[in-house]
Amino acid sequence: MVIVMQAGASQTEIDAVTARVKADGFSTRLVQGTERTIVCVLGDGRPVDQRKYDVMEGVEKTTRILKPFKLASRTMSTGDSTLQLNGTTVGADPIVIMAGPCSVESRTQLLETAHAVKEAGAQILRGGAFKPRTSPYSFQGLGEEGLQILAEAREETGLPVVTEVMASEQVPLVVKYADVLQIGARNMQNYELLRAVGRSGHPVLLKRGLMSTIEELLMSAEYILAEGNRQVLLCERGIRTFEKYTRNTTDINAIPVLKDLTHLPVIMDPSHGVGKWAYVAAVARAGVAAGADGLIVEVHTDPGKALSDGAQSLKPERFAALVAQVRDVAASIGRA
Repeated sequence: MVIVMQAGASQTEIDAVTARVKADGFSTRLVQGTERTIVCVLGDGRPVDQRKYDVMEGVEKTTRILKPFKLASRTMSTGDSTLQLNGTTVGADPIVIMAGPCSVESRTQLLETAHAVKEAGAQILRGGAFKPRTSPYSFQGLGEEGLQILAEAREETGLPVVTEVMASEQVPLVVKYADVLQIGARNMQNYELLRAVGRSGHPVLLKRGLMSTIEELLMSAEYILAEGNRQVLLCERGIRTFEKYTRNTTDINAIPVLKDLTHLPVIMDPSHGVGKWAYVAAVARAGVAAGADGLIVEVHTDPGKALSDGAQSLKPERFAALVAQVRDVAASIGRA
C-alpha cells in the first residue's frame, strides 16, 4: 500500500503517519516528490486497514499495490526515476549510450577504445574486469588491475564507468573504482549480491537473466530497492529461446512493458541480444524506437583478437554509425 500525502503536508504529519505504520508492524520507504511525499507501506502480506490512514492529518489518499514488486512499481513514484552520472541524466531525454569492450584486456586496448567511443558520442564507458564465463578455462578478466585501468580511462576521458561485480565480497573493491555496479544476467537472482549492492548505495545496472521473466527481473530490483538504494537501472539483454541464428532473442516487448510497470530507467543491450555485430545496429534502433532510455553496446578496436565476445563487438567506426542512426530515431520520437 502507498499513502499519498497532501501537497504541503508538514514533516510532523509525515512523521505521524510513518510512526503509525511502524506501530502496526510494517516498515516504510519514503519517496520525496517535488510537491508530494509518498509513504510506501511494506509488510509480509498481512491485510492493512486503509481507513485509519485515510483520516490522518495530511493524508490525501491511500492506494493498494497489487503487484509483488512494491518499490519498483510505477505506483510508488511520482514520475520516472532518473540517475545522475557526472552531468549525464539516465532516464530522461536524450537517450544515453554506454559503450566499450566486453573485457578489459590491456591498458592500451581499453584507453584506445575509451577515447574512440567518447569521440563517437558515448556518455558512459563499459568494460569488464571480472568476467563470468561458461568455461572455467576462458579468460576471466584482469581483476583489480582491470578496475585500475578503467579508473585511468575515466580520468582521461571524463566518462563514468560501469563494470560487473560478481560476488558480494567484491562489492567494496569495485565501488572504489566504478561509478555503476553491473549485475550480470547469470547473477540476476543472486540475492546476497543484490542485497550487497543495495547496501552499497552505489548506482546499479541490473541485467535480465537469460531465462527470467519480466516479473522476476523486477523482483530482483526489489531486493536492491529494499536496502534503500533507489539508483537502479534495468537492462534487457536478450533471453534464451529455441532460435539458433542469434546468440539470444532480444525481447523488444519487454521495453514498453517495463516502462509501463516501473518508474526505473530501462536500458537495452543489443550486443548480447543478437551476438553478431552485423545485427546490432538494427536492434539498437528498434530498442530506442520501443522506448529504451539508453543502450549498452560492446565496442572493440580489433574484434578478431578480442578475448571475449568479439563476434558481437563493433569496430569504432561502426559504433559511430550506430550512434548517428539511433540519435535520428530518438529525434523522430521526440527524445533528441
